[in-house]
Amino acid sequence: MYGYPVARGFARLGAKVLDADEVAREVVLPGRPAWTKLRETFGSEFFRSDGKLRRSRLRRLVFPDPERRSRLNAIVHPEVMRAIERRSEELISLDEDAVLLVDVPLLLEGGMAQRFDKVIVVYVSRSAQIERLMQRDGLSLEEAGQALSAQMDLGEKVKQADFVIDNSGTLEETQGQVEKVWKELVALVRSKRDDDTERRQQGDPRNK
Repeated sequence: MYGYPVARGFARLGAKVLDADEVAREVVLPGRPAWTKLRETFGSEFFRSDGKLRRSRLRRLVFPDPERRSRLNAIVHPEVMRAIERRSEELISLDEDAVLLVDVPLLLEGGMAQRFDKVIVVYVSRSAQIERLMQRDGLSLEEAGQALSAQMDLGEKVKQADFVIDNSGTLEETQGQVEKVWKELVALVRSKRDDDTERRQQGDPRNK
């Protein structure tokens, strides 16, 4: 088994977790706007008889080809982010103190970091990254290497992160880092809530 499921660790502490990979699978279901655009762009050979996307076949096509990969991302990423924003608003409306964690593998590559208050990068070695891709997505060693080559170097991601969790040690060591970051996130949410409350009060004529 690969590493420690960091998102699950945050969920155990109380975070509301949205998985962008799960959302991405939903937005390409038959009949969805992204599904229609993918079929028009790449052709029916990348779809099963029931209409579902042949993800592995399309992945093999786009990973070695930056232009095709960009076309794929331009179709799928906006739909994923719209769905995430809708779900985020729903969760926050139910609990204004919620700590919402969105697990987005290509957050920095897609230029989407500015949509979020903080960025957490989970660090592991390249060999561990390849092992994870092979186990999670059923990729060959070559395919996993191609997938990583299409991503930003993890060291560069670390430089752009607000928090870094090293997931190369024991489960206990990683969970300790998760708990430390969690405390800071909870404090940030409470501070933001207090600031919002103060601004509302200052704008209320009854408080003048």
